[in-house]
Amino acid sequence: MAAASPAFGAGDALRGARAFSSCIACHTLEQDRHLTGPSLAGVWGRKAGSVETYRRYSEQLKRSAVVWSEGTLDAWLRDPQKLIPGNQMQFAGLPDERARADLIAFLKAASEGKAARAPKPPAFPDLKNASPMATVASIRHCGDSYFVTNARGETAAYWEFNLRFKTDASPTGPAPGKPVMVGQGMQGDRAQVVFASPREISSFIREQCQE
Repeated sequence: MAAASPAFGAGDALRGARAFSSCIACHTLEQDRHLTGPSLAGVWGRKAGSVETYRRYSEQLKRSAVVWSEGTLDAWLRDPQKLIPGNQMQFAGLPDERARADLIAFLKAASEGKAARAPKPPAFPDLKNASPMATVASIRHCGDSYFVTNARGETAAYWEFNLRFKTDASPTGPAPGKPVMVGQGMQGDRAQVVFASPREISSFIREQCQE
């Protein structure tokens, strides 16, 4: 049996748990809770690109024969594009050998249910319980402007380039037919309206210049 590399032998799961805080913007350790990237729950020994509930894998990742282990995770963390060229991982790589070993030790421990508590990703607000001020009653478009009226009857005007429309089908997303306004930007001149599904967007917006 080949000896383990020094990096793997030096891996410290506690340090790795702290290092994982840099990963939580894109990954969770909760089963089937995906963010930009897939959940890493049970990643150890799993084939790359194989979580059925995550639908955003690149074809390159799905077609690869990579199975996540000490060696493949080290190569991935060092240079994702070198291991699987053309994948969509927006991460340049982690050159620090010890940091890679720590993360690998933590991910292995987490997969075995032995890891120290890891930092959790920021909690998303429950949009089903949004206040009347944030709940959108109507949206109309005129020229280069959107006029958004909330459930209290208050209307705010936005330059059309500053208002974004998004969807959230997760358990904390808005109720059907009750989109929610979420602030965006430091100046208060930008916002996003979150809908329960894409089909609601066009049907909810009226092309109308006069009330």
